[in-house]
Amino acid sequence: MTSSAAASAGQETADLIITGCTVLTHDEQERIGFTEDAAVVVRDGVVEAVTTAAEAAGRAAVERIDARGQVALPGLVNCHTHAPMVALRGVAEDLPTEEWFNDVVWPVESNLTERDVVLGARLACAEMIRGGVTCFADHYFAMDAVAAVVAECGMRAHLGEAFFSSQGPQGRERSLEFALRHRGGADGRITTALAPHAPYTVTDDDLAATADLARAHGLPVHLHAAENRDQAETSLARHGATPIEILKRTGILDTDVLIAHGTGILDRDLPLLEAADGLTAVASAPRGYLKFAWPTTTPVRALREIGIPVGLATDGAASNNSLDVWESMALTALVQKSTTGDPRWLTSRQALHHATLQSARAVGLGDRVGGIAPGRRADIVLVGLDGPHTQPVHDLAATLVHSARSSDVRTTIVDGRILMRDRELLTLDVPSVVAELRERLPGLLDRSHGKRIQDYDT
Repeated sequence: MTSSAAASAGQETADLIITGCTVLTHDEQERIGFTEDAAVVVRDGVVEAVTTAAEAAGRAAVERIDARGQVALPGLVNCHTHAPMVALRGVAEDLPTEEWFNDVVWPVESNLTERDVVLGARLACAEMIRGGVTCFADHYFAMDAVAAVVAECGMRAHLGEAFFSSQGPQGRERSLEFALRHRGGADGRITTALAPHAPYTVTDDDLAATADLARAHGLPVHLHAAENRDQAETSLARHGATPIEILKRTGILDTDVLIAHGTGILDRDLPLLEAADGLTAVASAPRGYLKFAWPTTTPVRALREIGIPVGLATDGAASNNSLDVWESMALTALVQKSTTGDPRWLTSRQALHHATLQSARAVGLGDRVGGIAPGRRADIVLVGLDGPHTQPVHDLAATLVHSARSSDVRTTIVDGRILMRDRELLTLDVPSVVAELRERLPGLLDRSHGKRIQDYDT
């Protein structure tokens, strides 16, 4: 059908049609399914239709992608990271958490300049785009620079300017100013949050003030809490309350809140999370927990049973060494089987649910992304399964979770814009970023000044 014929049939020219692929879908009960020999029609950054390849063959489009032999998935969401910390990848290895913070990471972070943040964010975004991540929730410093990188590279992001009580009220004020200034930025691809660091670095008074600001301005909160069991036990000993109970008494649980990690969430915390007034979600980054030898992991099963979304995350590359959410998906499934002693939990389809709709909900975007369906933003990745490690395919969900790798992502699309096509990045120049970052590393890594931005003492 010609363009004029399509118009006469009442069909406007599509911006993009992806044809011949297998599409991951969700039914009305959110069960994972796959539609073969399908086509995805995109117009104005939104999925207009998921139809058959035959029906889309005559539809006029500005651009087409022949995706035969590939699987179309909703773009992955990295629900908690510190993107610029890729500049610190590998500088603090094989250390307990306290030494990792106090002896290396926080002294080095005291050297950070805005240019370091820009370069780190660009490198991080390139890594995530290549790994099929279309959206990330970032919690860091100099976030104006990160927002600028998001705007230039085309990703989607949920951004918060981190603060400690040691900064005085100015830290909280900067977090609010950032959130209000950038909310809805990058053509709507940026959402924002208030970002207190954690209950052990932010006082109860500051947390309560943050909760008041969140309610007054309609902003969510993104923070670390109950990161590990030691933090929960120390909080009980010092304050007579768990970190989650502190979030309750300061009003944070009355806001929409994204809790990073939560491996120290105790059974006594679950009723508080279930009864929370706002949308409460948890981001889980299992690779880092294994690396730090934490004895527990995010209680995904218990949280799911009380209706708390658990999204997948990587944390920063200084602790995790990668921003590979695909690996987080596989590790989440495996670690949950191990910790629960139940090989039936998590299934591959459940892992895909956490990687798609649950991760989208965790960052407050459950109505916009996380699925490939009419009306949702066209954040889509195409995955090739032609490698020997993905053949033969007996169970497609299992192949995607346990056999495929992030390097199998062929194409990454955000808001209908192609950011990577056939493994070629189209919006970022990695060699120039790496060259400049390498020149800046000696100054960034200098610890001779003996300063640190904060003390880790939980």
